[in-house]
Amino acid sequence: MSFANATILRLFREADSGFVSGERISRELKVSRTAIWKHISGLRDSGYLIEAVPSRGYRLVSIPDILGETELRERLQPGLIGRRLVCLPETNSTNTVAFQLAEDGAEEGTVIIADAQSGGKGRMGRVWSSPPGINLYCSIILRPAVKPYQAPQLTFLSAVAVAKAIELSTPLKPEIKWPNDVLLNGCKVAGLLNEMSAETDGINFVILGIGMNLNMTAGQFPADLRTPATSLLIEQGRPVNRVQFTALMLHELDRLYADFRQCGFAPVREEWQKRCNANGREVVVTDGGRDELRGMFSGIDGEGALLVRLPDGRIERILSGDVRVV
Repeated sequence: MSFANATILRLFREADSGFVSGERISRELKVSRTAIWKHISGLRDSGYLIEAVPSRGYRLVSIPDILGETELRERLQPGLIGRRLVCLPETNSTNTVAFQLAEDGAEEGTVIIADAQSGGKGRMGRVWSSPPGINLYCSIILRPAVKPYQAPQLTFLSAVAVAKAIELSTPLKPEIKWPNDVLLNGCKVAGLLNEMSAETDGINFVILGIGMNLNMTAGQFPADLRTPATSLLIEQGRPVNRVQFTALMLHELDRLYADFRQCGFAPVREEWQKRCNANGREVVVTDGGRDELRGMFSGIDGEGALLVRLPDGRIERILSGDVRVV
């Protein structure tokens, strides 16, 4: 968004009466009334509903549900995550963009958001369907002072942040499937994909990738999905405001990451286990060509590995695989 348009929106937010005179805008931007009209027309073309009233000026009636920096910055609480926002109309993958920015030295807490992705990434090389204008596709750059083997713990942090945002903004009760799926009524509403750059003794950076189905209708899901999927719109029967949800989710992520840095994995692990869909239930674990493993879910350990109690009483520690609740 141009500096001029961002300034006009700021003047609307600061106006006590709701109206901003053309003279005030002209004085602020040091441009002519004709130039102001062009900027107002541009904002209208972007979806902003702006009323013009003779002798009173302009009034912002409503804003579009656009995941832009100006809209997000207005609602985002100060914190580490979101210090820098990179908002794109479309990209191949926000994780790919974030990885390149991190390699180029982008600061911790940088958030990359795209309105659409042409090559959204899922777990195990799968594709994440990413149509424009309805969902949330974002990636966050973190530089935690932990060992590489601890990096997977951040996946659990992302899952809890997404679940908390759903709980706070809707009447829905999400569950979390190990290791990185958020479910509503057994259907996948969000997927998380972490990528890392590390050396033997330390992490350079971690990318937290979050794909969230917000306002997707049943007909917009691909026919070849491997697992049932849903959206907040489908589950609660009404759309959610993407800007408000995104700001809330980033705030929860910021809060949890601060706890993680101060107290370690234990608080995140506790929050995650309370929401796990396998609590007290039998599970089946498959991992590529590996034989199925069946047993009772016994939580996760201090590194995030899945613990399964086998029929003979032994505890099997699972580092990767797909888990199905029996």
